Amino acid sequence: MSDAPEQPTQTYEQAREELADVVRRLEAGGLTLEESLGLWERGEQLAELCRHWLDRARERLAAAAPGDQEK
Repeated sequence: MSDAPEQPTQTYEQAREELADVVRRLEAGGLTLEESLGLWERGEQLAELCRHWLDRARERLAAAAPGDQEK
């Protein structure tokens, strides 16, 4: 099950930076349970988006150098 859209609206760098901000806010504490859960859910979405971008990059690298996969 993938929550990443077919055409992401955020770049990898944007998603990674927002994810880092979510982590900082969660680690800082002082949030209500509902706020924490909302941030956690957003963090999960952002992590999936980052995985999407990294998977696409791996696919492109593999396609560009198919002979390297056999080593």
